[in-house]
Amino acid sequence: MHIQFLGTGAGMPSKSRNVSSLALKLLEERGTIWLFDCGEATQHQILHTTIKPRKIEKVFITHLHGDHIYGLPGLLGSRSFLGGDQPLTLYGPKGLKEWVQLTFQTSQTHLNYTIEFVEVEEGGVFEDEDFIVTAMPLQHVIPCFGYRVVQKPLQGALQFEKAQALGVPKGPLLGQLKNGYDIRLEDGTMIRSKDVTNPPQKGFTVAILGDTRYCENAVKLSQDADIIIHEATFDHSTRELASNYGHSTNMDAANIALKAGVQNLLLNHLSARFFPQDIERMLKEVKSVIPHSFIANDLEEFCWSHGNLEIVKK
Repeated sequence: MHIQFLGTGAGMPSKSRNVSSLALKLLEERGTIWLFDCGEATQHQILHTTIKPRKIEKVFITHLHGDHIYGLPGLLGSRSFLGGDQPLTLYGPKGLKEWVQLTFQTSQTHLNYTIEFVEVEEGGVFEDEDFIVTAMPLQHVIPCFGYRVVQKPLQGALQFEKAQALGVPKGPLLGQLKNGYDIRLEDGTMIRSKDVTNPPQKGFTVAILGDTRYCENAVKLSQDADIIIHEATFDHSTRELASNYGHSTNMDAANIALKAGVQNLLLNHLSARFFPQDIERMLKEVKSVIPHSFIANDLEEFCWSHGNLEIVKK
């Protein structure tokens, strides 16, 4: 699984940071991409990546502030122009469907695919055989949600030599065993999948939080996750502003991760008030609490593999 940040700034774009959007790249897991928020110029940011809009299967919106949604109509329209014909599901708070449909109606935008709208409330918003996504309300100045994405346990690898020794021939029966199904051989022998496969492997869990003050729901969504993606609009010296505007400081994010028992923290949604030396200081402060922390930059990509989170080298 890869995470690529398309915009890491707060409120409005700056010369160094676009507004909020990130891509959860599930190309190995399901051949698709999930987008979280879609601020202004997100599709322009995508031009600088390997992301293909037609591969975007789901878009999760945390809240309806402009720096999180103003890029959505353009991206959805371009997805159609670029050959995207598969259905797309759009998740978000009440009002998102009305806004998108009114925008399309006013601009006479026509799509070559269908959009399923899911109005997010607290609880499960999506589940299939591979993933579960749940949402909880956070504490911002308008309704805002955080999302917890859980990959279900992965089927253990097939012990090919052991299966052969039990008389399983090459062919589709091996595939059935690998996929967790018991089989019966021609002579009537029953072979159980669990006897010829390794134990299931734990999938990943990532918490992607929208704009929020420090709150308990952020801890609940993040509990024992592998990765937290958390805003850091302010720092400790501006903590009163953070509270007034429904945002968090860098240390709020660190304390959420600490309380939730999470070792990997990615910070985004930084105010343009901070200069590079401020960013370095903020990261140093966070690392004193959560050593494996990063402050993400636009277009930066992170890879989660074998229990480790690392920056993808360009």
